[in-house]
Amino acid sequence: MLKVENISKAFGDHRVLDGINFTADRGEVVGLLGRNGAGKTTLLRIVCGLLEADGGQVLFDDRVGVPQEQIGYLPEERGLYRRMRAGEQALYLAQLKGMNRKDAEQSLRQWFDRLGMADWWDTQASRLSKGMQQRLQFVATVAHSPRLLVLDEPFSGFDSDNADMLCREIQRLSADGTMVLLSTHNLQAAGQLCHKTIQL
Repeated sequence: MLKVENISKAFGDHRVLDGINFTADRGEVVGLLGRNGAGKTTLLRIVCGLLEADGGQVLFDDRVGVPQEQIGYLPEERGLYRRMRAGEQALYLAQLKGMNRKDAEQSLRQWFDRLGMADWWDTQASRLSKGMQQRLQFVATVAHSPRLLVLDEPFSGFDSDNADMLCREIQRLSADGTMVLLSTHNLQAAGQLCHKTIQL
């Protein structure tokens, strides 16, 4: 279980988060809702261990902090190495999460096949459309089978077909027991996916 307990964070005189509390169980999708600047990205970064809170704590299985190999994090501001080929890049990112090359390639090939990306393996990232690049980054985020999937505005820039695909995959991962924490402005997707929402 993920427990976020009394998290607070300020930048200078501006308090972004003030006593945020929630839990996420195995297979649960929790949505963070709020206007721009409400602290959604800040909270996600704290959960991922990329930013330190001023107060409170994040517990995972009753231990402080979430082990990095257990997290799949898709940030809102995404970027690929444009000269690298899609498969090579995904392999590199998966290995950063502790996978060996053989297991990483097996997992990634399965994901590429599943999402209709098999023909992209040797394609340079610069030749992929924005939607294709986002699909590639999602695959790289989930290839190591994280127990906690953290998605910051995952539908941003997606057309309706890609958004539907992403919704289906999030639902499938949730049904398989993955905890999902996401921020979104897409209220329709939030209503479709989330077991509960946190208003910031």
